[in-house]
Amino acid sequence: MTKDYSTRQLYRFLLVAGIVLVAFNLRPAITSVGPVIGMIRDDVGLSNWSAGMLTSLPLVAFALMSPIAPRLGNRFSNERMLLVGLVLLLFGISIRLISVMTLLFAGTLFIGMGIAMLNVLLPGVIKEKFPQKVGLMTSVYSTAMGTLAAAASGLSIPFAEGLGMGWQPALLVWAIPSVLGIIIWLYLSKKNKDDEDANIKYVGVHDNRMWKSPLAWQVACFMGLQSFMFYVTISWLPEILHDNGMAMGTAGWMLSIAQFVGLPASFIVPVAAGKMKSQRSIVFVMGLIALGGYSGLLIGDSFVAMVISTILVGITLSGTFALALAFLGMRANNAKHAAELSGMAQSIGYTLAAVGPMFIGFLYDVTHAWTVPLITLISVILMVMIFGIGAGRDRYVLETETIQTGEN
Repeated sequence: MTKDYSTRQLYRFLLVAGIVLVAFNLRPAITSVGPVIGMIRDDVGLSNWSAGMLTSLPLVAFALMSPIAPRLGNRFSNERMLLVGLVLLLFGISIRLISVMTLLFAGTLFIGMGIAMLNVLLPGVIKEKFPQKVGLMTSVYSTAMGTLAAAASGLSIPFAEGLGMGWQPALLVWAIPSVLGIIIWLYLSKKNKDDEDANIKYVGVHDNRMWKSPLAWQVACFMGLQSFMFYVTISWLPEILHDNGMAMGTAGWMLSIAQFVGLPASFIVPVAAGKMKSQRSIVFVMGLIALGGYSGLLIGDSFVAMVISTILVGITLSGTFALALAFLGMRANNAKHAAELSGMAQSIGYTLAAVGPMFIGFLYDVTHAWTVPLITLISVILMVMIFGIGAGRDRYVLETETIQTGEN
């Protein structure tokens, strides 16, 4: 009895550690590139537009892989496919370090495929293993993800210059979490074979019921539009602040600050959401904060106004993203539906995310000012609120179908 209890406790501990390590791997391989992209461009001999593909290629891979990942999880188990995702990520990070253009882009594509697998399947694992603690576990992994994403952005240049070896060591260091994750998920995927809790009868996904669910579309549009806001802000916030009179160096630091100040929201919002039957009030509050932040960027040009606006933007971006992740588990009745909903929502989300920075940049090129782009973002916030209020209802996707077919 004591041995069995100890084994279960060890499994539980390693499961939480494995989830945190997966979260650690969801962003650094991407966010670490931006600060050293000039070094990569000069070393490999890229043009500016092709260097920009180093950040857009992963988003394209996210959009393409997200609908496929749930099918693979259903066929081979979520645990095994999380392991595959970590291996793909490690392989991509490794070959990206070779200063050859083909391998650089191939590695970037493998990184996107690996992260997409992890992105989509992790909510299903949380729903399956922690069905009563979806909000808390989402808080844990969204906070872990945000912490390392922000750290990777800030540490790339110190690593690159401090080590005196160029950009490769600055990017290679982010392979460490993937190696640790592979070790733990090797154990968890083997243990899962004998775990009675894992004996869910997965069935093939041969229909498109999820894509016909109005609630699923509300969740997907909420995630997609907040992803649009996030990647537009990551791409253009420094330029917006600089055009308003802030020094470019300071504007760059403000982007890091925006990510760090949002960390408390990324933890608090899912926990609060998990304790509420309806999350509409959270959506409304996050929307008001977002309106305040982006409106401040539109009408405020003083240093204090820009700092306050940036803080508000950082809070709302982290809060809405964490809430979108929580919806993937809360609006699903079981792990299979959570994975399907995650695949659908993230496919739509990253398609919009990939288009967002280019579209807002196009608006700036046409108008030569940030007024129209910021008004566009404010309009997007209103749509986020509308879809979020729908997604925040106390309902499950495929609820009618689940009752009729007797799925658990």
